[in-house]
Amino acid sequence: MRRGISIAAAVTVVALTASACGGSGGDSSSRPKDPKDVSGTITYWDTSDAATEAPTYKALIKQFENKYPKIKVDYQNIPFTDIEQKFKSAAKSGKGAPDVVRTDVGLMAEYAELGYIAPLDGTPALKDTDDFSSVPLNTARYEGKTYGVPSVTDTLGLLYNKKLLKQAGIAEPPATWDEFIADAKTVKAKTGAYGTYLNPDSYFLLPLLYSNGADLADPSAKKITINDGAAVKALTTAKKINDEASMKVDFANAYQNMQAAFKNGKVAMLIQGPWSVGDDLSGTAFKGDEKNLGFAPVPAGAGGKAQAPTGGHNLTVYQGSSNLDASYLFTQFMTSTPSQIEIAKGTGTLPTRKSAYTAEVTGDAKIAGFQPLLEKTARARVALPQAGSLFTPLAQNYVKILQGDESVQGGLDATAEEFQKLLKGFSVG
Repeated sequence: MRRGISIAAAVTVVALTASACGGSGGDSSSRPKDPKDVSGTITYWDTSDAATEAPTYKALIKQFENKYPKIKVDYQNIPFTDIEQKFKSAAKSGKGAPDVVRTDVGLMAEYAELGYIAPLDGTPALKDTDDFSSVPLNTARYEGKTYGVPSVTDTLGLLYNKKLLKQAGIAEPPATWDEFIADAKTVKAKTGAYGTYLNPDSYFLLPLLYSNGADLADPSAKKITINDGAAVKALTTAKKINDEASMKVDFANAYQNMQAAFKNGKVAMLIQGPWSVGDDLSGTAFKGDEKNLGFAPVPAGAGGKAQAPTGGHNLTVYQGSSNLDASYLFTQFMTSTPSQIEIAKGTGTLPTRKSAYTAEVTGDAKIAGFQPLLEKTARARVALPQAGSLFTPLAQNYVKILQGDESVQGGLDATAEEFQKLLKGFSVG
């Protein structure tokens, strides 16, 4: 039994394992050798945008059903904000869980630890793994096993207004955080626009932490590291950006105001992800002039590295599925190169397979802009079942630091204390 699992979860795992072994897909000796002989109905929970992305996935499902006419897919679109609790509740009770679920990469370790999703090594779900980019594939792994198949991916980068930088006499986007602050001041002095808008969400703090050699915790050493010297350096830099280089942050509506300011030319540079580009191009600074939007790696810190977190979604298979065979085939099909090409063309999201970056796919400026960033700067987040819960106390204390209500060290020490309540057996480094 994996360390840290609760008694209730352990009971659930036993029940799920028994269910899996008793279902039509659980006994490997009885599984049909020919995929064409696999039959039955599976349920798929998708979290893609119902209006703009789901039609692409529905079209692929029709292709899958045509290829495997004995398998039917019950497609259900679940809002991204609801999926975590809905799946956990269904998986824990053993009632109503989907066979396949689109899972945020940040939830992989937790679902695996709880025994809710099946390891996929050696199954038909995982095929041609050498074709996957290494970082997205690493998001699917936990304690030596692979629990998902990468479907779409993303990371954070530096988006910038080329005209504003040129007007300020800046030839290239900043490569370090010190340059970022200096360039932001220059933009303000020479153009009247603000250099940046600091996003106070703790996820957007990760590039600063990573680039300074810091992280939330060290699982191998069982240490909490959020208040060590490297993290203090990162947060000191964030405070300096907020105080000296950023447009005044409206902490109640930071994301919306940040986006509005950037896309309408009031801010020159942002740390953002590919999901924002469609909105960016609708603003006066870029509408009709898409080439004015620049893409660059996040700046490097004192550690000399430029690193950003990997986001995206993996397809995972419910441990208690009564039709593992069909679930594996569906997962394989939906993450294959042809499917990823169709998904990229239809939704503008970044593929996880290297072979899916065709000329047609990279014709999308957003995909072309972020593809090299994935290879150069993206890294998997710390693989802890409690990782998602750590962002809440970090965010609360980060805001206090930025607002001047806590010192950098004091705010990080308070964060470490909250982490220790969540990470049983971890010491403060």
